[in-house]
Amino acid sequence: MPRELITVQVGQCGNQIGLRFWDLVLREHARHNKDSVFDESMSSFFRNVEIKRGNPINIPVGDGRNSLQNLKARAVIVDMEEGVINQMLKSELGELFDQKHFIKDVSGAGNNWAHGFNYYGPKYEETLMENFRKTVEDCDSLQGFFMMHSLGGGTGSGVGSYILGLLKEAYPEVYRFTTSIFPSNDDDVITSPYNSILSLNELRKQADCVLPVDNQALLNIIQTIQAPLAGKGAGITEGKTKEEKPFDKMNNIIAHLLANITCSMRFEGPLNVDLNEITMNLVPYPDQHFLLASMAPLYSLLDLKLQARGVDQMFKDILTDQHQLLCVSPLRHRYTALGLIIRGDVAFTDVAKNIKKIKSDIDMIYWNKEGFKYGLCNLPSLGQPYSALCLSNNTGVRSVFSSLQGRFDKLYRRKAHLHHYTEYIEVSLFEEASTSTSDLIAQYLELENVKEPSFIPRLSLIHISEPTRLLSISYAVFCLKKKK
Repeated sequence: MPRELITVQVGQCGNQIGLRFWDLVLREHARHNKDSVFDESMSSFFRNVEIKRGNPINIPVGDGRNSLQNLKARAVIVDMEEGVINQMLKSELGELFDQKHFIKDVSGAGNNWAHGFNYYGPKYEETLMENFRKTVEDCDSLQGFFMMHSLGGGTGSGVGSYILGLLKEAYPEVYRFTTSIFPSNDDDVITSPYNSILSLNELRKQADCVLPVDNQALLNIIQTIQAPLAGKGAGITEGKTKEEKPFDKMNNIIAHLLANITCSMRFEGPLNVDLNEITMNLVPYPDQHFLLASMAPLYSLLDLKLQARGVDQMFKDILTDQHQLLCVSPLRHRYTALGLIIRGDVAFTDVAKNIKKIKSDIDMIYWNKEGFKYGLCNLPSLGQPYSALCLSNNTGVRSVFSSLQGRFDKLYRRKAHLHHYTEYIEVSLFEEASTSTSDLIAQYLELENVKEPSFIPRLSLIHISEPTRLLSISYAVFCLKKKK
């Protein structure tokens, strides 16, 4: 049975990421689907639509042999400014999107979380819910919502937070994953610390799994990729001749993250992993669902045709700082769980050997020493013979929260720019969000400092006297006879 995924693209950043994601996914399926048929793999992210006299009709997967007619993305697209959405419609992928699932305004949220959350959210609640209802009805077995947004601005943070609450209330059994772009320390939005902390509070409450990414880490990755090309001219790109926009390279890295995390649901492999297994195995406590993501090799993330590195080196690279999508050093902190999704031609013996080495290299919390989950997908990423995605629950993520909290406190102590927010929300919400962040930091710190007890008491055997044992047996026999 198909397992569908619906993307929710919110704000300028979310929609720019979305555009790169859909471009990548289409190219992946084009390489895999040589017969141009609508099969279960295609149905994960797409609808196959036949248009007769202007009335679109969904073509079911059936036996997986129906030809492709008009592909439509399973996406709900939200922005309170028209600019990026208009660019999407004019792009080569414009026809991929169903304009009925566009929710837009003109003036924007003005880099104000409260404006997005308490004004635009309620204003478009009915429209949003109707769009989600229709999109969900087009699915046979919906597995999850994937939200793409940033925390620094107003729409992605405020409206994005509001949407997460709507989805949790309306579809509590459907997984809610987010790719959330955290602002860097030199972010040019003055109020981004407010927006980020207020969003973080909602992500903690409303999301099932958050994949935090920050712009500085993406820039570091791009520099790492381009270093081997220094002095050799521009890198050769695959299938792209037009000029790229400033953030395209960074968004392309995030697109690979989303493609890799869903590959096991879309393509065959000896050991598939779905969203349920990710949340079940990598989230030991409900609040601590913020997963560090890293990928290796890096060269194909920008489609550079560089020499492939060895499998063993790939597993080694995946743990290093240079391959993280968040500015964190995971090896300096404690892991509570770790997952790997391997794509391409990698022998099971190589996987087992390298996982054994990883176990010896990292500090895994004592009560979850076997907290490893991995999946194997036969289809490699574009431009690579093999690749790996690592998702880890690591206490180092608290350093990112602490940095945001410090920047928030500097503004909030002086009540700077607060009047822009109190037009829409109460000041108490700032206190709640700040307390929530401090509590989350404390939870991760506690896990990092916990020591394995020297003695773990075992359950002792309880001696049952002979009369008691005979009485229990007699009662059991009586119950069986009565049941008959």
